[in-house]
Amino acid sequence: MRKFLAAGVIALSTSVAGGAFAEPVKIGMITTLSGGGAGLGVDVRDGFMLALKQAGNSEVELIVEDDARKPELAVQIADKMIQSDKVDILTGIIWSNLAMAVVPNAVNQGTFYLSPNAGPSALAGANCNKNYFNVAWQNDNLHEAAGAYAAEAGYKKVFIMAPNYPAGTDALTGFKRFYEGDLANEVYTKLGQTDYAAEIAQIRASGADAVFFFLPGGMGIAFMKQYAQSGVELPLVGPAFSFSQDILGAVGDAAIGVKNTSQWSKDIDNDTNKAFVETFQAEYGRLPSLYASQGFDTANLILSAAAKADVKDQDAFRAALKEADFSSTRGDFAFASNHHPIQDIYVREVIKEGDTLTNKIVGVALEDHQDAYAAECKM
Repeated sequence: MRKFLAAGVIALSTSVAGGAFAEPVKIGMITTLSGGGAGLGVDVRDGFMLALKQAGNSEVELIVEDDARKPELAVQIADKMIQSDKVDILTGIIWSNLAMAVVPNAVNQGTFYLSPNAGPSALAGANCNKNYFNVAWQNDNLHEAAGAYAAEAGYKKVFIMAPNYPAGTDALTGFKRFYEGDLANEVYTKLGQTDYAAEIAQIRASGADAVFFFLPGGMGIAFMKQYAQSGVELPLVGPAFSFSQDILGAVGDAAIGVKNTSQWSKDIDNDTNKAFVETFQAEYGRLPSLYASQGFDTANLILSAAAKADVKDQDAFRAALKEADFSSTRGDFAFASNHHPIQDIYVREVIKEGDTLTNKIVGVALEDHQDAYAAECKM
């Protein structure tokens, strides 16, 4: 898929926040729009495009292409966007293994990369880069919050599980950083796996008093359905990725009551978030997910920077990005020294509103939280 949103399509006019773009900002979005996990990429894309539409006066050219969750394809698309399309900014990647394949080479060529999702630890610490900004979180963060919640809830022996790829290892590392009890077992599954009979048997035999799992997209749907049918009744804890709005309908009532952690929720009480939830639902006919909120925030960050500085003046544009002078769906938003967010992370509970499964905030797990790798970043 290749989509252009040029001047006449986005209804461009004069300025944003009192500034004017010296020339169009050219953005390449590489995201997952087909195959497993496509819903995540669709939500990032739709949130991003909603922000551009609402701005209505930003001179932006957006190119969208589908990576099909294949690292080699993502690399090919990135090379073409940088070398042939001459994009100023790349964004959109969902999966950390794809980010690790694309981002280091892109930023070293002088292209900005703004992540609306993947935040591998390798890019937050020693391999940070002045042209890399993460607008979502560092991979460990929501899992650290889940570990803090599990400790506060009094769980003593948790079974933990995640896919065997960079975000999966970051997930379990993050959980263990804040969890204070023992582990019943630590299991890494195959990325894209859909049969969890063996893992559920391990959970049943483990003596655990709770289960923490990170299985985004279709993996989480498959696990939750099989877990509900298994008769195992241990409480589940997860990050928002496994209980995001985009998959709750597929999971069904088995998710009700499960606690999960997120930096965003549709009930965060600020004007920007309220308007975002309302307008996203009106535009697309569904409630937004955290991925949609991250796409929306990423676009608005770019627009705020482009109103202050010409993207071709990289030092000035970089400084404008770092100011993060935009209204976030999360409320307070700031970058740490490694260009990753400092933000609150909430505990949510899956509930049913009428016929719709969704989440509500029930507490704050971590306040003004900064990732553990910032000290290793020497920008």
